[in-house]
Amino acid sequence: MNDLSPVKDIMTSDLITVNPGSSISDVEDIFSKNRIHHIPVTEGKKLVGIISKSDYLFFKRGYNDLAIEDAYDEKRTNRETASSIMTKGLAVLESNDRIGVAIEIFKENLFHAIPIVDDEELKGIITTFDLIDKYIPSLS
Repeated sequence: MNDLSPVKDIMTSDLITVNPGSSISDVEDIFSKNRIHHIPVTEGKKLVGIISKSDYLFFKRGYNDLAIEDAYDEKRTNRETASSIMTKGLAVLESNDRIGVAIEIFKENLFHAIPIVDDEELKGIITTFDLIDKYIPSLS
């Protein structure tokens, strides 16, 4: 594997997604049951945003990291939707873009995941973990 290889060689394509109307409770359930840190938000197969675990945790605890009463927290988590915490305006790559391009995006920005989109359809995601896993497999 080298940085001239296409990102499709290392991207994760078996994705767990939510739609904009999914509840934060659904998001919470996905994060608690899966070893992932990013959930793409889609309308059909079209990517409209992404929710990082940090986005979710920020929603749960707010600016001051104050604990919220359990009853209020549960109501808010069931009432709010994915669209209220998702990040829009994402950097995306196409599946044939080089791994080196993804590495440069990770270095220049503070992203830890880049959705892979071909012809306006979400095909996968590449994360910093994918790079570590492929370049230094003994660490994963």
